[in-house]
Parts: sequence; C-alpha cells; structure tokens
Amino acid sequence: MTMTERLTDIAAKAFAEAGYTDVPVAVTFSDRPDLCQFQSNSCFAAAKQYKKAPFMVADDVAAVLGRNEIFEKAEGVKPGFINLTLTDKAIAEMTGELSADEHLGVPQYDNEMIVIDYGGPNVAKPLHVGHLRSAIIGQSLKLIARACGCTAVGDTHLGDWGLQIGLVIAELEERHPEWAVFSPDFREGGEVPELTAEMLTEVYPTASAKSKTDEAFRDKAHTATFDLQNRREGYIALWKEIMRVSGADLKSNYDKLNVDFEYWYGESDADAYIPELMDILEKKGLSYESDGALVVDVAEETDKAPVPPVIVRKSDGSSIYATTDLATIIQRERDFAPSKIWYVIDNRQEMHLTQVFRCARKAGLVPESTELSFLGFGTMNGKDGKPYKTRDGGVMRLSDMIGTVTDAALARIEEQGKVSEADREEYARRIGVAAIKFGDLINHRAKDYIFDMDKFLSAEGKTGVYILYTVSRINSILRKAAEQGITFDEDKFEIFTDSERELMLKLLGSGESWKTAFAERAPSFICENVYQICVSFSHFYHESRIIDEEDAAKKNARLALITLTRRIITAHLDALGIETVEMM
Repeated sequence: MTMTERLTDIAAKAFAEAGYTDVPVAVTFSDRPDLCQFQSNSCFAAAKQYKKAPFMVADDVAAVLGRNEIFEKAEGVKPGFINLTLTDKAIAEMTGELSADEHLGVPQYDNEMIVIDYGGPNVAKPLHVGHLRSAIIGQSLKLIARACGCTAVGDTHLGDWGLQIGLVIAELEERHPEWAVFSPDFREGGEVPELTAEMLTEVYPTASAKSKTDEAFRDKAHTATFDLQNRREGYIALWKEIMRVSGADLKSNYDKLNVDFEYWYGESDADAYIPELMDILEKKGLSYESDGALVVDVAEETDKAPVPPVIVRKSDGSSIYATTDLATIIQRERDFAPSKIWYVIDNRQEMHLTQVFRCARKAGLVPESTELSFLGFGTMNGKDGKPYKTRDGGVMRLSDMIGTVTDAALARIEEQGKVSEADREEYARRIGVAAIKFGDLINHRAKDYIFDMDKFLSAEGKTGVYILYTVSRINSILRKAAEQGITFDEDKFEIFTDSERELMLKLLGSGESWKTAFAERAPSFICENVYQICVSFSHFYHESRIIDEEDAAKKNARLALITLTRRIITAHLDALGIETVEMM
C-alpha cells in the first residue's frame, strides 16, 4: 500500500464516521507543501451528494481526522479542502516500516505475466542510434514490472526473415556465385562460407542502395526472400551463418548498455505458426483476396481516420510484417499465456500495430482479457532538433555513440584523479551508460528529446551522473563511519530537522512514482522521483552533521536515514538498468 493509499483509507473511514458514506475519497501529496503535507479534495463530491457546503463537510471530517494520533494537524480549509500534516513520530515510524519492507514500498501486482517486445533489430545490419530508445525503454519497463512483482520477459523479435535478408543473400550471390550454398543442388551438410560482422556491415547498405536503382536486383532480392521463406536449403544454410555472426554482434552491443533479452525469437520462429494463422482467418471468414493479396478488414465505425485492411499475404505469396506479427501473437499465447503484451516501438508504427491488434482480436488469437499495448516512443534528436546524425550527416552506429560518451567520461575521471587506474575504464563505462540512459529515460517515452552529451555528463541537474554522485557521496560517509568503527541501528529513525523530515517524506512517497510508472508504462516517473530524492538528500547533507555529530541519537538516526536513502536510490537505478559506482 502506498503512502497516499494508506492515508486515503484512513480518510475514507473518517468520512464515513462523520456521516458521509459511499463518497469517493482520495488523499494526495499537497501541491502547497508550505501549508500542509497532504490534502484531500473529496469534500466537494460529498457536498454535492449530501447537499451541504463543501467547507462544512471539510470541517466535519477534519474533526474526526484530528482525533487520530498520526496527524499533527487536520483542518478544513475553505472552500472545501482538508489539509493534513503528520506528526514527526508517525513519519519516523512509517520510515522504519519502509526500511523493513522487502519491497521498499514498491507496490506489488500478483499474477501478471508480461511479454515485452523491444529492441527489434534487423540481423545483418549494425545497431545504430535509432535502436537505442526501444532497447533501454523496454529493458527499464521489464525491470519496473519485475520490481512490482510481475513475471516479465523480454523478446527482441529479430527481423531475420524478411527482405533485408533477401537483399544480403542476393548481393552475396552476385559477388560469390561459386559458393556451394547458391547451387540448386545444395543439401544440408554442404560447405557454408564463413562470414564476419565487418562483411555484413558493408554488404547490407550496398545491397539496399542498389535495390533502389536496379530493378532487376530488387526483383532478385524479393525472389531470394521468397525462396528463403520456402526453405531453399542453400539459403537456409547461409541464413544460419548470417544469424550466427549478426547475433553475436548484436548481443555484444546490447551488453554494453546493460540490456538483455530472455528470448531472441525472430520472425523466422513465427513462420511455423503462419499456416495456422491463415487457417483461422479463413475459417472465421475474415480473410479475402484483394488485387491478388490476402487481406483482413479491421476498420471500425468509430474510426475518425481511415484504417486500411491489414495485408496478411502479398500477391507473390510471401509474408510481410503483419503476417509474422500475428503469428508471433499465437506463439506468445502458446508459450507464455501472458496477461499483457507490450510493444515498445517507434511512434510511427502505431497504425501498423493498430491493424495487427484489431486483426488479432477479431481472429480470437488471445483471450479478450489479454492486454495488447502499443508503447510508442519519440525520436532522439541532435541539437538542431533533427534526428541525431554523425557530423557527415550519416546515421551513427550505436557502438560509436557509446564509445564517444564513455571516452568523455573517462577523460573527466582522469582529470579528477579520484578513481584508481585499475577501475577507471569500468567506472567510465558505468558513468557513460548512466548518462545515456538517464538522459533518455527522464523524458516521457512518447516525446522527442535532444541528445546533449555535455548536459548528460554534467554532475548537476537531472542527469544520471548527478544521481551516481549522490550515491558515491553516501558511500563516502558510510565508508568513513566503518573506518572509525561507528556502529548504528539501521532501523531506528528520528526527526530533528526540517531537512530530515523532507527527505523521509520523499522516501515514503516513492511508492506513488512506482505505481504511476507501471500504470503509465513510463520510466520517466522513476527518473523524476530518484532525482527529487537526491535533491532532498543534498539539502539534508549540507544542513546536517553526520559523522562528527556528538549527539548519539542524532548520529544514529542520520546514518540510518542515509543508508535507507542509498537503498532506495539504488532500487530506482536498478529499474533503469543503471549500475552505481563506489566513488566519483
């Protein structure tokens, strides 16, 4: 139960005791902390229901709440608000309960099985900056869901069965027609050429560019795609080699970002479910032929804009994205029976997934209770407000961007000279990843944002570096305490100053941010909350003596408070996929 849920429950009982039953009651954190800590606007609804002035209801309910010993102040305020302030004793006791809670106040949602589709790279192509947002947003949503008690698994849904593979096969065949895999007589066990990541990195863009100007080559690539999907043995053997090389390269780059996937399924894995999909669509009378293609109508009367039919089979008989996406839904239902499937995909794919989801619903591919959600994200832009590019106008590889930020972090570490030489590279990697991830995730996923490396690496403001610096500062205090042999009770909390009270309330309010982040499917709420905690800690740190505090009770309470603060900050960072550093 979050802090406001707990107070809402108390307030609801007070409304009932005051004679106002069946009233929707809510208590929220105050938007005027100079007046009170919490507030309720529920008296307006009660006044309407009971035909009384709102301030009269507020006075009645406040009188009941005032008898509760956890409130220092409970008062009705015109025109009909209830302002609430907790006693310091109550805040300290609740902080102790928070410290003892194994979930640190994170709300728990039982019996939720969530499959998260994120990453979505195409094999045979290097990851570029356009792949960043799906990867880190999807990873964070998975970690947030797990922190909230859900079973969540990530599937990257590789693009490994479409035209991009056909383009690579066609280009390789033009360059090396002598390879055995291109012989119509090739059989399993035949000689397969050994490819490299560097070769694929060059082959795909060449083939893609050629297909835009050479109609014969484009047709050849489409034919290769069709033959691959119909399991021509030589192409399958070459495809497996492409997958081996490209898969290792993709995993290496994702590892640098602390992004992982429980499943590396691709469009090829869904291929086995396509015949079943087509059979379902036919038996339900949903599919019909249009200009040689097989389509399903998904438009609805309430649509304010046209929603075209979804194409499930092209006129040449080959499958397209919608086909494999629908077949993948069948696969996921069989493998996981999920209560939710989240798709973390570029905003521009909203229409595509609208078509897919509607077709899946009409075909009954999942139960009605299964949530299918499109979690779109905006574009990462450069300082010019346009999609982020290299200096020469090209699309920057993700590995190059990570390397650039890591190198900048390393330069700052070496300049400061506080980190041992043995730890510098690892610290630079962690700080670089924190800068990239927090700089992205602090923005709501649906919005575009500006990638500004200097800003992201700053130790001030809403940055991952600032959060890591706060943790390192707490580490330093606790390290000094250990060196001086200072022991303390980590579960004993007291309030002696305003800054201690402010920090405790921030910690107690964390559950609200987790609840909102899960409900909105947006890590930005976790980022904002951990930043606010760090700001409150900074106020407390600059106003409080800790190690050299002579009063034993104050010293114990403050060491306990910063220990809990570190635990809660770390829990937030864990959900963002950000690792801490010992010192900065």
